[in-house]
Amino acid sequence: MAQVCYGEVMSSVKLLETLKNKYGHLEGEALLAPLLNNELQGRIALVSSFGTEAALLLDIVAKIDPSLPVILLDTQMLFPETLAYHALLKSELGLKNIHIIYPDYVDTSRRDPDGTLWRKDTHACCYIRKVKPLQKALKNFDAWITGRKRFQGGLRTNLELLEASDGKIKINPLAKWSAEKIEKEFKARNLPQHPLKAAGYLSIGCVPCTSIPDNQNDQRGGRWKDQEKTECGIHLGADGCIYPNR
Repeated sequence: MAQVCYGEVMSSVKLLETLKNKYGHLEGEALLAPLLNNELQGRIALVSSFGTEAALLLDIVAKIDPSLPVILLDTQMLFPETLAYHALLKSELGLKNIHIIYPDYVDTSRRDPDGTLWRKDTHACCYIRKVKPLQKALKNFDAWITGRKRFQGGLRTNLELLEASDGKIKINPLAKWSAEKIEKEFKARNLPQHPLKAAGYLSIGCVPCTSIPDNQNDQRGGRWKDQEKTECGIHLGADGCIYPNR
């Protein structure tokens, strides 16, 4: 895990308090606009999975600042449909600054040369393909935006709109939005759906660890099916995730 010094943690906590006092009552575009245009301009990025709900947040951001850095973690195990969706949204929404981040070849060749690490240790696989690449990609940013929502359940149930984690600020502008509101906004904005949504996928990650959930009311039931694991690790870090030896 990336080392975070005491000064960085205190700095992020102080910044979090300031932002909460000024904008903690806002959400969605109303929350993001002042952060992107003023408070965190040039110091913030959006991390997107380009999954089933991603187009909404991407559209909101594109309307505020289409040049905002958008990070896509290509684990080299994504669905072809996800990569095609990324290309479609980039064109349709006018996103001008998408960064596709790949795992370090040294890590994959040493720890997962045949691409089957996920069978033996999903935590280790997520670490080298998602957590570590994201830590590197966010190195020069003070804050990042996520698309997590409370209705997705699990560790996201009590999600805050603004939070501090590993020396950075995380913004979850749609945290309080319901599935119904997300769907309504998709229609109002005439946004294209992820190609796999019609097949029954609700939450989409890597091919080996994503399936159609048995219960369509369980938003993340198709991720790491039959395991206790519900998060890849990029949202846990020092405050909860036990990373594998490395």
